[in-house]
Amino acid sequence: MSNNPKKSRFKKKRYIVPIIILILLIAFRLYLPTLVKNYVNKVLADIPGYYGQVEDIDIALIRGAYVINGMYLNKGTAESQVPFLNFPKSDISIEWKSLFKGKIVSEIIMTSPEVIYVFEDQKDESGDANVDDWTKALTDLVPIDINHFEVYDGKLAFVQLSAEPNIDLQINNLQLTADNLRNVVEKERILPSPIRASGVSIGKGKVSLEGNMNLVKEIPDMDLSFSLQDAEATALNDFTRHYAGLDFDKGTFGIFSEVAIADGHLVGYIKPLLTDTKLIGEDDGFLGVLWEGFVGFFKFILKNQGTDTLATKVPIEGDLNNVEAGIWPTVFNIFENAWIKAFTSEVDNDIEFKDAFQDENLTREQKRELRKKEREKRREERKKEREARKG
Repeated sequence: MSNNPKKSRFKKKRYIVPIIILILLIAFRLYLPTLVKNYVNKVLADIPGYYGQVEDIDIALIRGAYVINGMYLNKGTAESQVPFLNFPKSDISIEWKSLFKGKIVSEIIMTSPEVIYVFEDQKDESGDANVDDWTKALTDLVPIDINHFEVYDGKLAFVQLSAEPNIDLQINNLQLTADNLRNVVEKERILPSPIRASGVSIGKGKVSLEGNMNLVKEIPDMDLSFSLQDAEATALNDFTRHYAGLDFDKGTFGIFSEVAIADGHLVGYIKPLLTDTKLIGEDDGFLGVLWEGFVGFFKFILKNQGTDTLATKVPIEGDLNNVEAGIWPTVFNIFENAWIKAFTSEVDNDIEFKDAFQDENLTREQKRELRKKEREKRREERKKEREARKG
């Protein structure tokens, strides 16, 4: 019995086609990292006034993710070799838990990112360099709306190389988590996106940021508190010596702030605080001692003698495009701390989200959110009272 030639050719074609498709898919998978890398590098190259590059791209199709390795960005006119943005590893993936809620969103986990503002590099005016361009370009690298954002071991720094000695103010070991940025859950809440951050400042100060936001709005609403405490004042010497001609021999400093923004209206305060500080150094020349002694005299007059703190509270309020500090309230608060009462080294918790509203025409959702915050506040007060009675 002879074989049918047509049937044999059909069998061969039946296997050849899937094999060719499989080979093409494998080739595409192998080339995909290069394709994505070329795309990312093109996006960075097209940012007006800036230049940047990516070292490598890893693709993880199974979990719907890609990892950008060794990305940096700097201003085109920068003279230093310090990148403005340096992102060693950025993991961008689909947030699978949101798929069960009917939302296709992404999450980003960044490892050891650095944002270093070199004063000389950034102060030079460049007509084509615009912050909106690079922020939009980096956002466009993520094809899906970002709902979850994490930072591990990050760094923020301000560097001025022209100062003698060089000024280097920084926050290290930055840990940050921001969740529900696209309002996938708790949609009825006014501020549905919690944010938490911590870090270590110069002088080994403890940095903390916490609060809630609504980034879905064109002008985001937020209710945030920030604290930097127990930092060694001597760590500020490079900065204060350059700008004020004085330095610290000892002491600690802190900064405490609360900010609320509603419908573009901002209210809040900034409270700097110096504790147990000494200004005059043994190695200063005559003019240095004279100047530091003059500053020290006013420091003595304006500090609280009981707690040895020098502090003020700077109120800020207004439109986001025209935020101004209150001059006279600031001056008054200096004397209030010195002669009336000492400011405490903590956030005052006297700014609430409702303080940012300019009228009483609140929506039903806003009223519900405010009532919830009032209940939480009363529960916290009762808890403190119980703890005080036990003590």
